[in-house]
Amino acid sequence: MAQSVTTHNSSARRMAKTVLNGFNSYFADYLNATLAAKARFEKADWQGVQQANVMRLELYKEKVHQTVQFLGIVTNRDIRSLDLWRQAKSAYSQLVYNFPNFEIAETFFNSVFADVHDHDKIDDDIVYVLSSQLLSVPSSEYSIYIHYQGDDCRDIFRRVLEESEFSLPFEDIEDDLNGIVTNFNAQHGEHHRAGQAIAVDILESIFYRGKAAYMVGRVILAGSAHPVILAILNNESGSCYVDTALFDQDDMSVVFSFARNHFMVDAPLPYQYAHFLKQLMPNKRDYEIYNALGFPKHAKTEFYREMVQHLRSSDDQFIIAPGIKGMVMTVFTLPSYNIVFKIIKDKFAPPKEVTHEIVRDRYRLVSRHDRIGRMADTQEFDNLVFPLDRFSPELIEELQKVAASQVVIDGDRLIIRHLYTERYMTPLNIYLESASDAEQRNAIEEYGNCIKQLSAANIFPGDMPLKNFGVTRHGRVVFYDYDEIELLTDCNFRHIPVPRNEEDEMRAGTWYTVGPQDIFPEEFRLFFSGRPKARKYFEEMHSDLYQVEFWQGLQEKIRAGYVVDVFPYRRAKRFPRHQDDDRLQIYSS
Repeated sequence: MAQSVTTHNSSARRMAKTVLNGFNSYFADYLNATLAAKARFEKADWQGVQQANVMRLELYKEKVHQTVQFLGIVTNRDIRSLDLWRQAKSAYSQLVYNFPNFEIAETFFNSVFADVHDHDKIDDDIVYVLSSQLLSVPSSEYSIYIHYQGDDCRDIFRRVLEESEFSLPFEDIEDDLNGIVTNFNAQHGEHHRAGQAIAVDILESIFYRGKAAYMVGRVILAGSAHPVILAILNNESGSCYVDTALFDQDDMSVVFSFARNHFMVDAPLPYQYAHFLKQLMPNKRDYEIYNALGFPKHAKTEFYREMVQHLRSSDDQFIIAPGIKGMVMTVFTLPSYNIVFKIIKDKFAPPKEVTHEIVRDRYRLVSRHDRIGRMADTQEFDNLVFPLDRFSPELIEELQKVAASQVVIDGDRLIIRHLYTERYMTPLNIYLESASDAEQRNAIEEYGNCIKQLSAANIFPGDMPLKNFGVTRHGRVVFYDYDEIELLTDCNFRHIPVPRNEEDEMRAGTWYTVGPQDIFPEEFRLFFSGRPKARKYFEEMHSDLYQVEFWQGLQEKIRAGYVVDVFPYRRAKRFPRHQDDDRLQIYSS
């Protein structure tokens, strides 16, 4: 018996070492992918940027699968044995004790386990439901930022730009500094006097995303820290320039929005970067910051832990989400928690013709695509367990009626086999009901911008009623219903044919044939049924969306390799000399 236990422990330790080797291999390749972001930015290789984002997401899955294959080689025991995994976790916890990135290494362990087992076998003595260690506040962050100080704002930011990592020269550094100082004074002029001490800490690694690079840091005035972000663009003529300088917490929050894709940032110590950013954006949740840093799997771990903690500290019940019910998804929420939970229904009422697998494929497309600030981030879960008594009777009845195959009641637990989570936003149709005229106009402008920007990024929303769009706390409109999205280049935009005769004109249905990819932009007016004011605003600002030629022209651009310019700040935030740049005018938010 003693020899058997020893063999078991030996196998478990080899498994633990194999999983850690897999993590180290993943993390090294991850860092190499982010290190190459600077070269892609300076070469204006925007197609390469998109490909690298997808590659980095796929890298995690590949390393997990590879690690599972190695596990079958390094031990002759059954790697499905839960007792073996229990011992492997104990050995792994020893290996990652005081490990620099133990929290992400633990998530990798969970992912390897999940590749072998169903998620309903999750237990904290087998996987890391909770971390084995507490994350401590970094004793010093000097390793991740460069410190500047002085009493002249212009001089400090001159040094910031001149000492940056860019190989490209700045197009007009004096004009850039004029803009930085103007924005600084607009934000902090009331609290800062000329000659007063200023400190600026700039994170050593630059944040790359889309066509922009962001120098991120903090300004310290009178002992208080405030955010600073310098947005750098490539003019594609051999130099770069500062497009804007942001010094406001809300502006920083939008840059790190849940509706935008992950940054490429060389962060060998992700927690230190997360801690630095969290101090500047205290309302951001940990999982949102890890997601922004490019660790979506660990973000999922952090989200789950936060949700469990919230359930323990609250007592309200899950309810059917407010708003018009969807035809494909049933949606519920917890009033005290601004997250919605979406389950694919068992059956779809006509005219919906999608399948479960098609819906899941479309959500996978979103997870791999550049969301450009216009699509909500989602987390996908299998076999998620909830306390049964937290579900209202009405919600239980609804789930059993429309999604019975996805719901299991096991004693005092309710298990949902498959669901998606998203940040709760006020549906646009509900928002408009109580909005002022000015708020309505802004929301409709945002709605049109959202459609245009998604389409320019080669995403056609498909189903565009107002109920499928949400309004964030910053007033931005974001799309969140993905069951009918498709690539814009796969669509066939058509004019509605002119009736051939009176019989055609009087016919109840269409007299002409309609293919599955056919889109008739003239029909978009129907989205404003019963909302004449919203329709009036839309047609003042976005009537081009009714034109077939607009969509076909956009398709031609995308097929020619066009990559949209969309940045996380409004045109008015840009430095004056860039505000009339035609390259950005149509699609800027």
